[in-house]
Amino acid sequence: MTAPAGRTVIVGGGVIGSSIAYHLIRDGYPGRVVVVERDATYARASSFLAMGGIRQQFSSAVNIRLAQYGTRFYAAFDRTMRVPEHTPRADFRQRGYLFLVDGAAADRFSARVERQRRLGARVRRIECGEIRAMAPDLELDDIRFGVFGPDDGYGEPREVLAGFRAAAGAAGVRYVAAEVVDVVRQAGRVAGVVLDDGERMAADTVVNAAGPFASRLAALAGLDLPVQPVRQHLFRCALPVRLSYRLPMVVDPSGVHWRHDDTGNRPGPDRLVVARTRLDEPPGENFACDHHRWESDFRPPLEARMPRLAPIEVIEGWAGLYAMTPDHNPVLGEHPAAPGLVLANGFSGHGLMIAPAIGKVLSEMIRLGRTETVDVSCFAPDRFDRGEAVHDEAMI
Repeated sequence: MTAPAGRTVIVGGGVIGSSIAYHLIRDGYPGRVVVVERDATYARASSFLAMGGIRQQFSSAVNIRLAQYGTRFYAAFDRTMRVPEHTPRADFRQRGYLFLVDGAAADRFSARVERQRRLGARVRRIECGEIRAMAPDLELDDIRFGVFGPDDGYGEPREVLAGFRAAAGAAGVRYVAAEVVDVVRQAGRVAGVVLDDGERMAADTVVNAAGPFASRLAALAGLDLPVQPVRQHLFRCALPVRLSYRLPMVVDPSGVHWRHDDTGNRPGPDRLVVARTRLDEPPGENFACDHHRWESDFRPPLEARMPRLAPIEVIEGWAGLYAMTPDHNPVLGEHPAAPGLVLANGFSGHGLMIAPAIGKVLSEMIRLGRTETVDVSCFAPDRFDRGEAVHDEAMI
């Protein structure tokens, strides 16, 4: 799959597509790189609407290594991604990820911590006394212990996206505002795309980085890609006071998780961004925010965990899309049924946190025909056909 000097067309200019474009140029790709993005406003881009969590607390070696690359990258992001046209303010706050573990999950999390440590993740078990010192307003009567990753944290998703896009553009990547309406095949290979204005854009390699809309693009190449868009709700809420400490990303046993919303260190009461994945959410391109879910699914467990901070007032809610695969892990690489088409899809809510590593390994695939930084062969696009799903229990 090694590409000669020519052109790579990346369909989708969100954080994944822009990271791939940036890394290709930075790594010395000799050809031209074009990113085709149908929505120049990015108003519905998953990375634009994300929570911004960045963690290495997974239970598979491949996900831990991808996340560790991302953690290191984001720690230097605002400095290394600065270009004359743009100063990024992703503001990666390494306040840690804190999983609260109750009795029902204690054995599972104990085994997970040991596995994560064996695989090289910087993570440790902490007792309730240390949790109280870290976050004194958390109610811990039902909690046995916590699992804390001190290198983890969160950044500002829109600034991450803007930073990648600006750095890629400054490096020479061309962005085209258009929609791909067809995929061109020649001599059994994918050889380009057709845009909605009729332009035929030839390419040595076409990258599908279309996020939740990836299966639609894959279908144009004759592929049935098992990636579905699934709605994810987030809410911004206000506490009645300003805390004297900053919270880590807190993950409650209920599945509700929250972080501080402290961009710009605004005065007044603290705000939180709160998320919760609904496992039975029906697939579909649904961006409507169901505000009733704040009262039914979000507020009760949040206030139960922080009763001294109730009442917690909702400010706004919004919905974005996860690009979900059957095993909640990505599909990466050239599809054997469509040579010339490289897939970078199905990140299932983890795209922003591993976008730097995905850019790097996809750059290696396209330039070298192999990966050197992280072995992602287990995420091959045809693994579901072979019955080789990837299991990682640390999904939220």
